[in-house]
Amino acid sequence: MTTKEIVVICGVILAGLVLSTGILLSDKKASSFIDSHGHGSEDGHKHDADKGKHGGKILTEGSFQLEIVIYEKGMQPHFRIYPYKDHKPLDPAEVKVSVELERLGDKMTTLGFKPEQDYLVSDQEIEEPHSFFVKVLAEWNGRKFDWEYSQYEGRFTLAPELTKKMGIESTMANPETIRSILALPGEIAINTDMVSRVVPRVSGLILQSLKNLGDMVTKDELIAVIDSRELGEAKSQYLLALEREKLARYNFDRSQQLWEKQTVPEKEFLTAKKAFLEEKIGLTSATRKLVAMGLKEQEIVKLEEGSLSDLTNYPIRAAFEGIVVKKRLSTGEWLKDDAEIYVIADLSTVWVEITVYPKDLESVHIGQKAVVKSASSTLEAEGEVSYVGLVVGEDSRTAKARVVIPNNDGRWRPGLFVKVELVRDETSVPVAVQSDAIQTYQNKPMVFIHYDDQFEARPIQLGRSDGQFTEVLKGLSKGENYVVKNSFILKSEMGKAGMSHQH
Repeated sequence: MTTKEIVVICGVILAGLVLSTGILLSDKKASSFIDSHGHGSEDGHKHDADKGKHGGKILTEGSFQLEIVIYEKGMQPHFRIYPYKDHKPLDPAEVKVSVELERLGDKMTTLGFKPEQDYLVSDQEIEEPHSFFVKVLAEWNGRKFDWEYSQYEGRFTLAPELTKKMGIESTMANPETIRSILALPGEIAINTDMVSRVVPRVSGLILQSLKNLGDMVTKDELIAVIDSRELGEAKSQYLLALEREKLARYNFDRSQQLWEKQTVPEKEFLTAKKAFLEEKIGLTSATRKLVAMGLKEQEIVKLEEGSLSDLTNYPIRAAFEGIVVKKRLSTGEWLKDDAEIYVIADLSTVWVEITVYPKDLESVHIGQKAVVKSASSTLEAEGEVSYVGLVVGEDSRTAKARVVIPNNDGRWRPGLFVKVELVRDETSVPVAVQSDAIQTYQNKPMVFIHYDDQFEARPIQLGRSDGQFTEVLKGLSKGENYVVKNSFILKSEMGKAGMSHQH
């Protein structure tokens, strides 16, 4: 919605609100709009529209009158009812009174009264807003009286199509979990538990460099080939040992057969057996040397089938699936056996390195829930603290903590600065509202409740908050609907229409 459209719509709402202020929102018996807050009036059945000497509303039937005041000077608001006969004060002990209040949403409250000085005072506080349909029941001198009237403040009606056009949305007030948050700076880092630093294990000349920075690799994928004299010699020794072992095995098998037929002496058989075992040991030794150089078992088995040109070729393969984050080789370069030629990282998870200040060390512990938010985008992830450093850095005077978060889409890039919100504790509260729904009017927090096509400003008393939800201690009940989106528009129009009483 454009700014121009909002301005036009607000104008329409303003006109509607001004017209709707004071209009009765129910089909109850006759009503009037007079109260101790100085609202306008409208005569009704059994009513006298004049104000009493205490500034309250006068209800009259015959010679009996009641003056009703919402008294709130230096105390919580209560009803005070002054009884009169022919406009002369009566002893409040001679009168019995009860009042029924019906608020928006059909919420009913019944008030009892007790005599005090020259008036009766309600046994309950009158919560804001003082906006309700009122039914007064009284007994005096053996007679019963009843009156009904309405007083509304901060209440107005909007057509459903206009509510939708304005983008005004409501939700239900429910129990929520309030989290106490500790916010700390952090930085995305590579998960070093998932990093492979590729070292050739043999010296030689680079024949092929098959992967570049940023390339993806799979487990056991060929990433480079080295021409190594050292490896060629080890393969040659293996092939020689293999042939010698074959020959010794043949002689041993032949001697065993002949010895079993008793055609050769036992000494000759034992000599052949010893020679075979020695060659077998030699082959095992040559095989282990190749394994130590990084050759796989299947590669060793196939050496007999290879050509002489492949004898010095040393294949280097990826240890696991990941991405090349460092490359330190080029074709034709001579390498030592301890050179780090590739660094491959599995970035499906990353570390969040958290900076913990000394004053916050007691609030950070392993297993603590954490929310990680990017400082430069809308990225957000959840995890748990997996490590808390025991040492405070001499230079930084801070400690380090760590959270591991998933990174399957690769958007959490190492080096990215983040904000980490650690959950100190969690508390369930009976009623909470979304913090964005709270408005301030006349220095008091409030929300707009919403029933059908009616809205009303409702002052509330706030408790704990975690930024997303705020506890409501007073003023709103579980299950009541409140405006959660674009409530600022309603506040603006309420102020323009002067729909709030002045205390």
